[in-house]
Amino acid sequence: MNDKERELRDALMEARDLKNSVAALRNELDRAKNDADSAAQRSNSEASAETAQLKMTITALRDELEQERALREETVRTAAAAAQDEIKQLRSAASALRDELDAAREDKESSIRQAIGLLQDETAQLRATIAALRERVEHGNAAHADALQKGEALQRAEIAQLQATVRALRDAMPEGALQAAAH
Repeated sequence: MNDKERELRDALMEARDLKNSVAALRNELDRAKNDADSAAQRSNSEASAETAQLKMTITALRDELEQERALREETVRTAAAAAQDEIKQLRSAASALRDELDAAREDKESSIRQAIGLLQDETAQLRATIAALRERVEHGNAAHADALQKGEALQRAEIAQLQATVRALRDAMPEGALQAAAH
């Protein structure tokens, strides 16, 4: 075998080794590609599953948020309605109390007017009674003064009569008897 044959054989062997290496590399490349495709499919599948799960979570959270919003709005509406009812009741109570206060004030003013009227009537009656009593007293005083004047006049008349009688008796008595009576 000469050198050329050996070279050829070496070249053929090398070519065969290279073909085997290429085939092995091709197989490895195919396996790697298959592994990569499998990994990509798994990754896509996992991503799809995760995406689907995230979409379901988002939907569930959106629904929960909507329910919470609706509940909050209902709570606000209920609270607002209750507040409006309470305001209405308080206004009604305030109006009733105002009416009651006005009625009580009117009753009090009416009672005061009646009391003032009664006091004025009583005052007028008392003034009339005082005037009548004053007139009676003045009449009584006048009658008493008249009786007193009449009594004094009668006394003066009686004294004058007695004095006249004493003078007449003196004049009628003898003079000696008068001196003897004086001692």
